[in-house]
Amino acid sequence: MLYLYAALIGLLSGLTSGLFGVGGGIVMVPAMAFLLKLDFKVAVGTSLAVMVPSALMGAIKHYDLGHVNFKVALAIIPVALLCSFGGAWLTENLSSAVLKRGFGGLLLLVGIRMLLSSK
Repeated sequence: MLYLYAALIGLLSGLTSGLFGVGGGIVMVPAMAFLLKLDFKVAVGTSLAVMVPSALMGAIKHYDLGHVNFKVALAIIPVALLCSFGGAWLTENLSSAVLKRGFGGLLLLVGIRMLLSSK
């Protein structure tokens, strides 16, 4: 059953990653926590490990389609790298339950904002 769930998670996260630029956190983390019964912190770390090759593949295809703004990407990368390390470091002091609630709240806020946006 593990491999079936893993394949379904890969399918859904890969599609959403390529379509929307999301998939790792939004799809994989909750799916691994609920379907695979992984601790939330383990789901986050595993998702990050999977996202690297997945994001690279999607970025290559979007580059081929002319959908990559390198000026913006290069401006974001240094701070994103630093802060992703800092965020991972913070998980040492936060429980999985707190992280799960914070993640859920973030998804709700972003979802509401996107639903109410006129563009």
